[in-house]
Amino acid sequence: MDIKARIISQKGCCEAGHKEGDEFIIGQKTPDGMCAWAHYTLFPFAQALAFGGNFPWEKEQGTAIVACPDPDNPVVFKLEKTC
Repeated sequence: MDIKARIISQKGCCEAGHKEGDEFIIGQKTPDGMCAWAHYTLFPFAQALAFGGNFPWEKEQGTAIVACPDPDNPVVFKLEKTC
């Protein structure tokens, strides 16, 4: 199952040019145009969601809020199942 990753916040200057509102579909390969560092960070969360997992700290089941690893220019993604 694919997971939609939507940018819900972006502060500073993202080196990959990501901006709020951008969307990507995460499957088994790095999506075109997505920063590899962001994909590396999001992938474990996306895989857990794809196989029915949930995270106890999330208010909404079937979702995950995850930030890229750049602490000076954070890009925050919301992950959710596509169907």
